[in-house]
Amino acid sequence: MSASYAVRVAQDPADREACFAVRKEVFVSEQQVPEDLEYDAYDADAVHVLAVREDGVPIGAGRLLYGAAAVAKTGGDPGVGSLGRLAVLKSARGLGVGIALVQGIEDAARARGLTAVDLHAQTHALGFYERLGYVAYGPEYLEAGIPHQAMRRSLQPL
Repeated sequence: MSASYAVRVAQDPADREACFAVRKEVFVSEQQVPEDLEYDAYDADAVHVLAVREDGVPIGAGRLLYGAAAVAKTGGDPGVGSLGRLAVLKSARGLGVGIALVQGIEDAARARGLTAVDLHAQTHALGFYERLGYVAYGPEYLEAGIPHQAMRRSLQPL
């Protein structure tokens, strides 16, 4: 597969559905996360970021929660966003799509005046996020039966 792809904030219902399809493939089909846990009330107001190949095929997705939606996940600080639901199709892994999605989400956070981004990483992905400047904090915990660790990265303004 060509490494040529683009990352953008989801612009319309078709983009959002493409994000949900990627998440379903990775989390529900591949990782066996129950579908009713994968989609939640936060999806309606979240900023969704989509990675698509040059031929338009979706290959990755992620989301940013901010404001009131993020406060419960970030320790109550309204200046901190919550990065989540980061998913890259198996066929597109190793091409830098995950890095590009994280950068796209961070750019969306900066555009909304946020000063940091938190995330809940699956523990097998800690090294990936550490390479991007995220620092783990707090105890390991289970989410959807999968070990996770909270992480945070401070953002430099644009």
